This record gives sequence, structure tokens and C-alpha cells, in this order.
Amino acid sequence: MTKIPGPPSFNGLKKRIADHRAGTAGRMGGQFVRETYCLTREEARAKAREWFDAFPKAAYWTEVESWRQLDGDQIEFTMRRLPSAD
Repeated sequence: MTKIPGPPSFNGLKKRIADHRAGTAGRMGGQFVRETYCLTREEARAKAREWFDAFPKAAYWTEVESWRQLDGDQIEFTMRRLPSAD
């Protein structure tokens, strides 16, 4: 009777994936410029307006990536845009 071999080792595949992620981390993860702020509601609106005025959405894909309301009328938010317009 012939012995059936077990499953192959995934060590080589794991190493290739890790190497690929390490090599593309700077390019893929750095595709957008992000800044996080914690401001009062009115200051947050003004800061977001600054971003949209300086980096128009059509060219830079500018957007409020995430936001949350904190105690004391504070807003924590992250703005995101492309590093440059093509």
C-alpha cells in the first residue's frame, strides 16, 4: 500500500508574502497623506474647509476619512488626500 504524502509546507509561501509586503509597504501604505486633528466643532469645520480649499477633491481625492465626537464638543477626525495631483 502506498503512503499518501501530507500537505506541503507553507514556509516558502509565507516568506514570499512577507517579503512582498515589506517591499511594497512604503508605496502602498503611503499612497495617501493623512493628518488627524482633535478640535472644537467650529475649528474642525474650518480645518476641513482649509483642506478642501487647498487640495480640491476632484484633483486630490480629499475627504474626511473618519471622525468621532468626543466629550466637551471636541471632534477627532482624519483628513486624507493624494500627495499630488496629476
